[in-house]
Amino acid sequence: MRTLLITGPGGAGRTTVAAATALAAARAGHRTLVISADRADTLGAALGEAPGADAPDAHPAAPTTLRPDPDARFRDDLLALQKRAASALDLLGAERLDGEELTPLPGAEELALLRALRDAARDGTYDTVVVDLPPTPKALATLALPEQLRRYLRRLLPPERQAARALRPMLGRLAGVPMPAAWLYEAAARAEDELGAVQRVIEGPGTTVRLVAEPGPAGADAVRAAATGLALHGLRTDLLVANRILPDASPDTWLAGLGAQQHKTLDAWESTYDHVVRVPHLGRDPRGTDDLEALGLTAPGAAPAPAAWPVTEAPEDDGSHTYVWHIPLPSVTREELGLVRRGDELVVTAGPHRRIVTLPSALRRCTVAGAGLREGELRVRFAPDPDLWPRER
Repeated sequence: MRTLLITGPGGAGRTTVAAATALAAARAGHRTLVISADRADTLGAALGEAPGADAPDAHPAAPTTLRPDPDARFRDDLLALQKRAASALDLLGAERLDGEELTPLPGAEELALLRALRDAARDGTYDTVVVDLPPTPKALATLALPEQLRRYLRRLLPPERQAARALRPMLGRLAGVPMPAAWLYEAAARAEDELGAVQRVIEGPGTTVRLVAEPGPAGADAVRAAATGLALHGLRTDLLVANRILPDASPDTWLAGLGAQQHKTLDAWESTYDHVVRVPHLGRDPRGTDDLEALGLTAPGAAPAPAAWPVTEAPEDDGSHTYVWHIPLPSVTREELGLVRRGDELVVTAGPHRRIVTLPSALRRCTVAGAGLREGELRVRFAPDPDLWPRER
């Protein structure tokens, strides 16, 4: 399955590009699903749907649209949790919540969107799935959510502790404190499975991100920050969509000035990024399939090869050797970088972005010997720890 995650700065035309991309894929013969969590339904407006419709039109090669309902899923999940914890809640004298009084908390929309993406991958009905994500900062937080939640679960309820399930009643009597109930571990295992399934789709070989931005100073800053954040989280960008390009020549001096500013940014983007596509300004907000086709976007091709974070061996002058972990971080400066080793994890900060990554097994037996930023790549050097590294005979 080919999955395209569409994001970019707010107001750049992400939803329009998502709709046009999905339409192009459907017209090319791909079974296409486009997912959006936008409550205002700008996706439906771009596709020319009537209000409340579930399909863009009667055309046989139209994408299927899906807008997940975060309210219903949040209500069902919370009521199910309340039911499983009934005995503990009764012991505390807690008053039960009714489904009618529940409203979704922050984060419910993001979780609903991720579940819809997972379900589409499991279903296997579609060849291409286009996801209309929120603006880049929120999109990055959403895409990083499965990895972060899995890390929290493993820290709070380590799976290996389930091996002592039979001993919990005895341990509880000896310690004099209640031990976690079996259902808690079972719920954690289910959550781990669900989050792992979402993460596999996000990190899968057929999944890429498409950045949408209007060329100009603000758009250039947004693309630079987005490229750094996406690379830090291991997400691949296959296309930068330069949206709403003005005509090359205009007798209007004001429009000519804006066009010159756009083309200056475009030249910089095309010399920096591998794949940039220009989408013209139609002079109006695109509405309906004719306008979307006029944008000139094409069906997605094969995804580029996954970008690895390789570990290489570097010999030293004294005959010893170190290992270098190569972490791509384009467009970041030394002043924006932060690096902290915590046990078997590395905390990497790049500007406003932060990620905690687990070290490869070989590097866990090493100490950090230094780090440097070269050619858009953070290179962290590790020296084998003599107390942990196997000694040569």
